[in-house]
Amino acid sequence: MTAARGPRRSGAASRLSNDLERLGKALAAEHAAVYAYGLIGARTTGSLRTRATSAFDGHRARRDQLRGLITARQGRPPEPEPSYTLPVTPGNATEATRLAVHVEQGITATYLELAASEDPSLRRYAAQAMQESVTRAYGFRPSVPAFPGMPTPPKPAPTPTTSPG
Repeated sequence: MTAARGPRRSGAASRLSNDLERLGKALAAEHAAVYAYGLIGARTTGSLRTRATSAFDGHRARRDQLRGLITARQGRPPEPEPSYTLPVTPGNATEATRLAVHVEQGITATYLELAASEDPSLRRYAAQAMQESVTRAYGFRPSVPAFPGMPTPPKPAPTPTTSPG
């Protein structure tokens, strides 16, 4: 005879709970991304600011979609924090770029977790979000590998030049 360990959830209830947890993590990451891009946009100019503004808009749209996905599943969307600790406060274009790439890599990892859902529509949603974030990261720093965690391919060796002679 075994001791009861509390109520057991059905398979469907457990999957829903897992999906809500993953969706909540993705929403929290999007809240942080919106915060970071607001800061990046406020501290940059020119084409970098244009890309940051586009990323800000993209993350706001994902944030709003995630809120809808959570509430449609009878969940309670996490609210944004008043502020976030960032790995760098951008004071120049190099730091702003580094922060943007860091944000996108974090977003990609968060959506990778959501891609483990058994719900095919959530897997597709996560895959699309990952594609967008990897594309944005590459747009900020083309040397970023397409698959986070994979080594960057080596640069081709310089071609020897022949001297006229």
